[in-house]
Amino acid sequence: MSSTVEDLTIHYEEDGQIIVKELDKEVLTKGAWTTIMFRYQQLDRKTEEYGKDMYTIRRFRKMKGEYRPQSKFNISSPAQARKIIDALEGWLKDVEE
Repeated sequence: MSSTVEDLTIHYEEDGQIIVKELDKEVLTKGAWTTIMFRYQQLDRKTEEYGKDMYTIRRFRKMKGEYRPQSKFNISSPAQARKIIDALEGWLKDVEE
């Protein structure tokens, strides 16, 4: 477990091989409840190559000095990501005017 937001990752290795390669992360909120969006690639064990970029939003809760995962949302495709972006831009346009 991690004790700081900076240490939170989705990087995952098995037997010295990187299975989930974290490419980037954006901390959306900090505090006792922390939300982070990650960009990553996953290893295809058959081809031994990394797949396309994928995205996930993870929520962590700090308890007894350690962050623990609470929930996650995986963005399933570039089309779904675009729909999320478009919806948020539309909603924020109404708020920011």
